[in-house]
Amino acid sequence: MASSEVGLSPSQIDTFHREGYLVIRNALSSNQLSALLAETQRLLSTLNLSDHPMTRFTTGTSAAGHVGDDYFLTSGDSIRFFFEEDAFDKEGNLNVDDPPMAVNKIGHGLHRQSEPFAALLQSSPPAIARALGYRDPRVLQSMVICKHPRLGGAVAPHQDSSFLYTAPPSALGFWYALEDAGLDNGCLWFLPASHRWAPVEKRLVRKSDGVGTEMVDNQGPRFPGSEAHHPDSDPDPDPDAVYVPAEVRAGDLVLIHGNLLHKSEKNTSDKGRIIYTFHIIEADGTTYDGRNWLQPGPDGFTKLYHPDQSTAHA
Repeated sequence: MASSEVGLSPSQIDTFHREGYLVIRNALSSNQLSALLAETQRLLSTLNLSDHPMTRFTTGTSAAGHVGDDYFLTSGDSIRFFFEEDAFDKEGNLNVDDPPMAVNKIGHGLHRQSEPFAALLQSSPPAIARALGYRDPRVLQSMVICKHPRLGGAVAPHQDSSFLYTAPPSALGFWYALEDAGLDNGCLWFLPASHRWAPVEKRLVRKSDGVGTEMVDNQGPRFPGSEAHHPDSDPDPDPDAVYVPAEVRAGDLVLIHGNLLHKSEKNTSDKGRIIYTFHIIEADGTTYDGRNWLQPGPDGFTKLYHPDQSTAHA
């Protein structure tokens, strides 16, 4: 368990740097967990299809995905709903009787617009970020992700820094299980230590005409600046490396290095899998790319180290 003052133990820091991810058991108190689940259900109850563009979530890069929609591109400071790809029939009609059960994601500004999610930033995340060497971390892309029973889709292997690119890469994911996540309902899978040898080769960027997004080759730095993550320390991938599951219980936290390859499978069970995740990037000594799909609003990205972290922005 991470202390809000200490952040991480030396052993936990070593594990994170070695493996590229870290599972922290019981990171949320029972009160925090109950509050975040209740807020998630409240948000789902506010879904209004009458003014919704029926934007769906897909992990692919085809034009049929949501990433070209203005509803998506302007969601960084908002609370918006995105549907499972499989929740639509061939004609594009929603084929789920209960619309909230078709929601894949609620995002991407929960840490700014929702009191319970904003309050979480005042607990252990600042101490964790300090323990990992962040000097001026900024919070972005906060979202609830739902894998509803037998509907929640798979997420292909990816690196978070491909979507939240800084030069050099600096993304770190905070992934909180609000429900148990196991092999049958879509837990995370990691390729351990891949952050040491897997460069950020592709990036999701806004198209030059301002309409839609595309995946492009990364022409900038592909690894963080720290020698602890530099490819020279482990230049070749382990030929025997395989993805390993990270089964967690409700209340656990998983930290994910921005270069680490990870994925999740489809929920084939009768159990739901709701999680909350947000990311931080380093603002000191890096450049957040102006072509990234998510761009800061007038107030910029939230400062994690501000004394009043629920309202501070820069």
